[in-house]
Amino acid sequence: MLPIIYTYPAAAGLFLATCLVWLVPEMVGMPRQMAKVSRKAGLIQDRGSLGILLGFQWTGLALNFLLAWLLPAAAMHWPRTALFFVGEAAILMGVGLRWYSIWVLGHYFTRAVVVSPDQQVVQHGPYRLIRHPAYTGTFLTMLGVGLVVTNWASLICLLLCVFFGHIYRVNIEEQALIQTIGQPYIEYMRRTKRFIPRVY
Repeated sequence: MLPIIYTYPAAAGLFLATCLVWLVPEMVGMPRQMAKVSRKAGLIQDRGSLGILLGFQWTGLALNFLLAWLLPAAAMHWPRTALFFVGEAAILMGVGLRWYSIWVLGHYFTRAVVVSPDQQVVQHGPYRLIRHPAYTGTFLTMLGVGLVVTNWASLICLLLCVFFGHIYRVNIEEQALIQTIGQPYIEYMRRTKRFIPRVY
């Protein structure tokens, strides 16, 4: 059973519009945020993590759509229209959480891993509960994409790719923050989870 975005033009159009809401701000923001990195006094400690993260994410997205076509037997048999709209809502909520988290982080946010000499531990907004809420927003968006496609193989493959890409990135970020901020960040890590409050 193929996803409804493959068989119903209205569903495909709505999904495309939602994806533009997600992707256009990312594409517009990236050049400005990369330029900001080049002007910062902080040390770039990315170690290729941005490329690895994006590579895993886009590989997962490609496999998500490919597996839905190749493995229709893995289709979810729950009400597919309801799953489609739940997925659409999850995409938008993930985008909202990501950009709210970026706004809260302010000038400390960069695309590459860069820690400023004056870096502080941000602990308000979503950072009260989790250390990487912008990445949680990305996970929520990817969950939404997987639900829109309504295929178990696609969803699992996509989430695994996104998870592995982010784990490497988060380890690099946290090492850089510990080296620069020290004990205050270590204490913050003890009080918070990475992505899901009270879980992980």
